[in-house]
Amino acid sequence: MPISPLQAADIVLSLGKRSPLGKFGGGLAGISLTDLSAHTARAAVTAAGLTLPQVDHFVFATTIPTDRDSLFAHRAICVATGFPMETSALGVIRACGSGLQAIVSAAHQVLDGSSHIALAGGAEIFSRVPHVLTTARWGQKRGTQQLEDMLDWAYRCPTTALYMGETAEYLAAQHGYTRVAMDDWAVMSQSRAVAAEESGFLGQQIAPVMVGAKQIERDESIRRGITHATLAALKPSFSADGTVTAGNASPVSDGAGFMVVAERSALRAAGGVAHAQLLGWATIGVEPRLMGHGPVPAIQKLLQRHGLTVGDIDYWEINEAFAAVTLHVEQQLGVSRQRTNLYGGAISIGHPPGVTGIRMTHTAIQHLRSIGGGRAVMAMCLGSGQGMAVLIESTTD
Repeated sequence: MPISPLQAADIVLSLGKRSPLGKFGGGLAGISLTDLSAHTARAAVTAAGLTLPQVDHFVFATTIPTDRDSLFAHRAICVATGFPMETSALGVIRACGSGLQAIVSAAHQVLDGSSHIALAGGAEIFSRVPHVLTTARWGQKRGTQQLEDMLDWAYRCPTTALYMGETAEYLAAQHGYTRVAMDDWAVMSQSRAVAAEESGFLGQQIAPVMVGAKQIERDESIRRGITHATLAALKPSFSADGTVTAGNASPVSDGAGFMVVAERSALRAAGGVAHAQLLGWATIGVEPRLMGHGPVPAIQKLLQRHGLTVGDIDYWEINEAFAAVTLHVEQQLGVSRQRTNLYGGAISIGHPPGVTGIRMTHTAIQHLRSIGGGRAVMAMCLGSGQGMAVLIESTTD
C-alpha cells in the first residue's frame, strides 16, 4: 500500500467533546451559537489533556448565521472560549460535510506548518436561524414585503431549487429503494441509538450544557419504541406518493462539537494523547438532483488513492441524511450494515451540519478503540451535489 503524505506527516486526532444534539425548537434554542460553542470547545480541549494556550489554531464550521456575531463566529468563539489573543481562527463551510471539513482544514494548517495543535469543530443552532426581509434596504414602492426563512435557503438546493429531501426521492426512485427498506433502516438507527445511550457510549462524547436553569445532557431526537408500524403511519414529506418521511430522514438539529487535530510529536510534547491517525480524505462533485449518490464516488476515490478495498475497512460511519443515502452506499459498494452506524446515526441522533462530521469521527474512534484498532471511513452526501469521505486509523499514542 502506498504511503500518503499525511502518513508521512503523522497527523493525529484526539477525542474531544460535543454537546447533546437538540431537536428543532428544543432545549438548545435558548443559548447562542457562541456560548454553546465556547462551552463545548473548552470541554474538548480538557478532554484531550491540553490547556487552551497549547492550541495554536481554531477551525470552526457552521453553515448559516444565527446571531449578531455569527458572520465572525470563528473568531468570536475563539475569543469567547478563552484562547490567547494570538490564536488564529479560520471559518469553513462545506454544506453537510462542514464538520469533516473542519478536521481536513485543520490538517492543512498542520501540513503547511501554520499550526502544530489545532482545535477543529463546528456548531449549528438552526432553532435560532432568522427570517430576513430582502426587499427592505432600498425600499419597495408598493406591495407586500415578505419575510424569507433562511432555513429554507439552507434546505433547498440552489442549482435545482429542490428541497434536499426531494433529491432523496429522486435517488430512491432511480435505484428502487422502497419505503419499507427506508423505514427498516430508520428503525435500526433508532434502536441502535437507544442502546448506545443506555450503555453510556454516547454519554462519553457529550459535555452537558446549562441553558437557563436546565441542564441538557442527552440527545433529544432519539426515540424509544419506534417500530415499523409507527413509521408506516407517517405521511410522505415531499409528495403524496413519495417514500421520504420525517421518520426516515434526519431531523433539523442544534449542537456543537470539537476535537484536536495535531502533529503527533507536538501533541505528545504538550501532554496530549493521540487516539487516531488521519490518513486521508476525498471530495467529489455529483449531479445535484442525485445529491445522495455523493458518498459512493467519494469513498471509491478515497480507497483507490490509498490502495484499499471495502473489505480493508473495519468500520463505517455513513451519514444518515436520508435512509435512501445509506441504502445506496450499502447497495452500490457492498458496505455491510453490521459494520456501519452501529450506535445510531443522523436519523436518530440528529444532523447539525457543522457538527455531524465531528460526531461521526468521534464515534468511529471510540468503536475502533473498543475492538482493538483498525481503520474507519466517515462519508456523507453534501447539499447541492457533492460527496466527502475521510479515512482514519486507530492509534495507541
